[in-house]
Amino acid sequence: MAQSIRHRRGGQFQPRAARPQAEDGAPEAAAFSRFEAIVPWYHGRVLEALDSQSASTLNDDELTELVTSMLYSLESAPDAPPVGGTHAALAKRLVDEMRGLGPLGPLLRDPEVSDILVNGLGSVYVERRGRLSRVEVRFRDVDHLTQIAQRIAQGVGRRVDELSPMCDARLRDGSRVNIIAPPLAIDGAAISIRRFRKGGFTVEELARNGAMHRDMATMLEVATRAQLNVVVSGGTGAGKTTILNALSGNIAPEERVVTLEDAAELSLVQPHVVRLETRAPTSEHVGEISMRDLLKNALRMRPDRIIVGEVRGPEALEALQAMNTGHPGSMFTVHANNPRDTISRLEYLVMMASGEIPLSAIRNQVVSAVDLIVQVARFKDGRRRIVSITDVVGLEGDVPVLEDIWSYDVGADRFECSGGRPSFTERVEDLGFGDLLKAGLGRPRAGA
Repeated sequence: MAQSIRHRRGGQFQPRAARPQAEDGAPEAAAFSRFEAIVPWYHGRVLEALDSQSASTLNDDELTELVTSMLYSLESAPDAPPVGGTHAALAKRLVDEMRGLGPLGPLLRDPEVSDILVNGLGSVYVERRGRLSRVEVRFRDVDHLTQIAQRIAQGVGRRVDELSPMCDARLRDGSRVNIIAPPLAIDGAAISIRRFRKGGFTVEELARNGAMHRDMATMLEVATRAQLNVVVSGGTGAGKTTILNALSGNIAPEERVVTLEDAAELSLVQPHVVRLETRAPTSEHVGEISMRDLLKNALRMRPDRIIVGEVRGPEALEALQAMNTGHPGSMFTVHANNPRDTISRLEYLVMMASGEIPLSAIRNQVVSAVDLIVQVARFKDGRRRIVSITDVVGLEGDVPVLEDIWSYDVGADRFECSGGRPSFTERVEDLGFGDLLKAGLGRPRAGA
């Protein structure tokens, strides 16, 4: 039985809960069910015997070692279900139960898993390398799933119950979690966890991975070092935050950067960074700190640059004002399907802030604030690519003029440079980055 319900990874035994469901999964599912059936019995006995105060001072590895030793003693009880040699796996599973992750623990320890999606009681999917697959993870019943959701929320200082059935927060490892519980979720709590690579990607790494041409990476380096204002746009899961994080890698270490996010995901390497995070209202509907509140305060913090994880509301007005009034090189992301939609989206969001500003004035502010729009997209094969780098040239009458510097030809599967002269060329050359700009346009540098 032991070999049928465990597998070896990194020298340790792990429950098969972390593995995709086999096509002929009947033996595996039966073994998994037997393993899960013994968890409640040992969980209750371990909690009775464990000194909770002392256990709270132990890290996961230390607590697992302690629980493993307890299992050997507990299985000698007359009514104890047989462990069958899976002591290490069962101990880890029990620690996950105590620490709030339950059967999701192995998935969060799997470095290849980027998203965990719990669609109620009987359906759990994970994303690995851009591909979704169903995994053999089960909860005992709806109450067990609800308890896991509540413990995850409690672990980050939030609550999930009938009065507050929605929660959006950040886990201790930096992962972003969203929970929506009954009665809003009909089939049991829905849990969405998005994980982020520690340290993020550099633009060079993204170019090597095929997300962009290597000269596009140089263009993005120019944009950051020459303090161009950049908006990264795209759909959900397209990689906007990944690109934003990569762009930040070229910010000079002496610059003071303030980052603002709903759930902290950015991982800047610079030493002079202030990280701010919004706060949701309490169950009494007080204490909320919105993104707009944070932006207004950030402007008083003497930032050289402001980076906003995502602009999705009236804070767009403050973000554009920051770009226009002494904070060049600022960046943010926005949901939009293409660069022209990005301009329209920003206009709409500014209108949310103040319906009294004429559209012509709003459009002028958007165009004067934004220098580049970096459009990202996720394709059917799971790959994420930059599909365009667009120069915001200005206004022709009341119409924004946009010119693609780089674009991705889907049919030919290649990145193409327009070869045109960007509107910011003179500014970049005055700062001493003329050769770098030429390289970003696919042209040889001087002396090359």
